[in-house]
Order: sequence, then C-alpha cells, then structure tokens
Amino acid sequence: MTVDSRLPNFRALEPAQRLAEIAARTGLTPEEQALIAEPGALPLDVANGMIENVIGKFELPFAVAGNFQLNGRDVLVPMVVEEPSVVAAASYMAKLIREAGGFRTSSTGPLMRAQVQIMGLADPNGARHALLNSRAEIIEIANSRDKVLIGLGGGCKDIEVHVFPDTPRGPMVVMHLIVDVRDAMGANTVNTMAEAVAGRVEAITGGKVRLRILSNLADLRLARARVQVPAELLHSKEYSGEEVVHGIVDACTFAAVDPYRAATHNKGIMNGIDPVIVATGNDWRAVEAGAHAYACRSGSYTSLTTWEISRNGDLVGTIEMPMPVGLVGGATRTHPLAQLSLKILQTTTAQELGEVAVAVGLAQNMGALRALATEGIQRGHMALHARNIAIAAGANAADIDWVVREMVAARDVRVDFAVKLLNERT
Repeated sequence: MTVDSRLPNFRALEPAQRLAEIAARTGLTPEEQALIAEPGALPLDVANGMIENVIGKFELPFAVAGNFQLNGRDVLVPMVVEEPSVVAAASYMAKLIREAGGFRTSSTGPLMRAQVQIMGLADPNGARHALLNSRAEIIEIANSRDKVLIGLGGGCKDIEVHVFPDTPRGPMVVMHLIVDVRDAMGANTVNTMAEAVAGRVEAITGGKVRLRILSNLADLRLARARVQVPAELLHSKEYSGEEVVHGIVDACTFAAVDPYRAATHNKGIMNGIDPVIVATGNDWRAVEAGAHAYACRSGSYTSLTTWEISRNGDLVGTIEMPMPVGLVGGATRTHPLAQLSLKILQTTTAQELGEVAVAVGLAQNMGALRALATEGIQRGHMALHARNIAIAAGANAADIDWVVREMVAARDVRVDFAVKLLNERT
C-alpha cells in the first residue's frame, strides 16, 4: 500500500478523527483501531509475561508524525513520547525537507557483535593467532545454534580478536563473533552463540572464558540520512534563509567542539529517535547506549550530526549512527501496539526501520537548531508545553485552550499564572 504522509490540518482534528484518517491511509481494521483508541491494548496477562513483578500498565501518548519522505517513499511515523513539541517539530521539519526532495537514507547490513572475554593467558598474542587459525571451526559451532537464522541467510560470518596486554587483571583477549542477525535486534542470538563457543575457545587458548555477551556499540550496523535544503525554504518574517543556515551550522559547530553542548545536542536527536524505537517495541536503551558510545569514537564526545553549507548556499545535514533494531522477537512481537506501529510504518526490513529512525532524529535536530539559532528554544517549546501546564493547574477540557492562549500571549507559561487565570475566569 502506498501512503501519502502529508497530514494537512491534522493537529486541528480530535484524536478519534486523526485515528480514522491514519486508519484509512494504512488499512487498519476496526479491531486494530480499537486497540489504539481504547485503554487496555496490552493485556495484563501479556504484560505479566514480559517482565517481573508486574502490578499494572503505564501509558504514554501515541502519536503519528507526518510529511516524511525517504528515498521517494512516503512514511507515516508512529511515535510514543511524553515531551511536548517533539512530534510537531519533527513533522514541520519533514515538511520543509519534503519540499527540498526529502530524506536520502542508506544503511549497512544487520551485523552485531558478541564478545567473548578470555583471561589467565600468559601468551595473549599467541592466543589471538590460535583463535584466528580456528576461525572456521568457531564459526561452525556458533552457527550450529540457530539453523533458522542460517536458512534466512544470516548467521556468524567472521571473528575478530582484540588483545589488551596490560589490564589491572593481567592480559586479556576478547574475541568478537560478527553475526548477521537479519531482521532481529539480535541480542538473544549473539548471546547464545557466544556461550556456545566458550568451551572450545578455552580449549584453543588455554585461558578462562569470563563474559559472553553482545556489544551495544553496534558500529557495523549503521543507518544514515542526508538532507539538502535551499536557504529560501528556511526564510521567516524575522530571519532570512541565509541567516538561519549560518545559525544552524554555527550551532552544530558548537556541539562538535564542546562535549557539554554535544550532550544536549545529541539528546535532542534522541528525542526524535527514541519515540520511534519505543513505538515499535524495540530496545531504546540499547540504541541510546550505542549512539553515545559512537559519538565518542574519535576520542572525545561530539555531535552525531553534521550541518554544512553547500557551494550554492544550501543547508546540508547528515547523520550516521548505530541502529540495532528489529522487526521480530521481544516486545516487537508481543506488544499489540508495536505490531500496529510497524503496520503504520509499512517497513519490511529492520534496515528500513533504522533508516526511518535516523531520519526522524535528523529532522528533530534540525528543528531544535533552527529554533536555537533564531528565536530561542522556549518560544515554540513552551507554547506546546502550555497545555500540560494548564492541565496541571486544574483546567478542564473547556478551559484548556483559553488558558493556553492567555499564557502564550503573556509569554508567561507557569502553573501559578495558569491558576491565577482560572480563578479570574470563575
């Protein structure tokens, strides 16, 4: 099914009307619509089977970002997040980027690493060579544990061996299994393989195997997105397009050289990525861990994005980062709304899902830098945050919009001011 990701006047609709619009575009059945619209999409008995000590369920807003176009294909993006302005900013930036030709995305294959730690070695470099000489045997043992994955074209493809000759605990050798996990996130697969080869690794090296676990620095499983936006598309009443372009590039340069700024800069990127990961039932902690570790790959913490000015004055933005996500296994398969998120996305591979996620992260970053470089982050963010403030102050459904308008007009978005407005109204 081909969808149109443009959602004109979507924000003005009621939630039920928005759901009907998305259902019409993506083919959601009445039963699937009910799962989204009504409480209890995740049955308590299913939740109880997912984690320990369950006493109930916790809900977050489920939204859809519009206007995204990747490699010429329109994508509606489900996002689960509590923070105001995230969905609005991503959708608005995607609209501007769409006018400039949309996002261009690509990704590497779904390769994950399993690490096998070996201690008690007198000859760590000799152990490294012994393991490399036994490469075929080790790969065969690893692949004996997952015939289904092998049948799909995946499996352990190679090994790497890293030597740490001088640690506080003596020499250490770490062998990596390089595993193509296909459309899975892959944690269970690579962990099982690492445990399977441990005995043979000890026999080959004469050492003692300790940890056998995946690495969340999935630097062989990268997703990339690129945009090129003419300056005139960034023009506003207060700022020329050229001013906005230079402001965004200066803001990114700040993040590139200063880790204090980079931490907040990258958090803004993850504001866009994490809601997609959560909506699809993937492990957002793994994605976060890999992202921040990858941001340190040069030896210091820096920006995950780059923003540059092309020869003709266009704004050019890029992102590349690890994206260990899956379409099968874990909560992606067990949570009903995760399955509906994938149906809305209409992605067919884990690589496509990763590319969508980084495109949203790039859009979110562009929106944040554009605001920071012009009127400041608070103007737009606080206008959207005002609804939460109004509700916290006790505004009922009939009063919320009025209180929001008054606070925004006064540029005073605080709970005590909202309470004052409500008291004056009664």
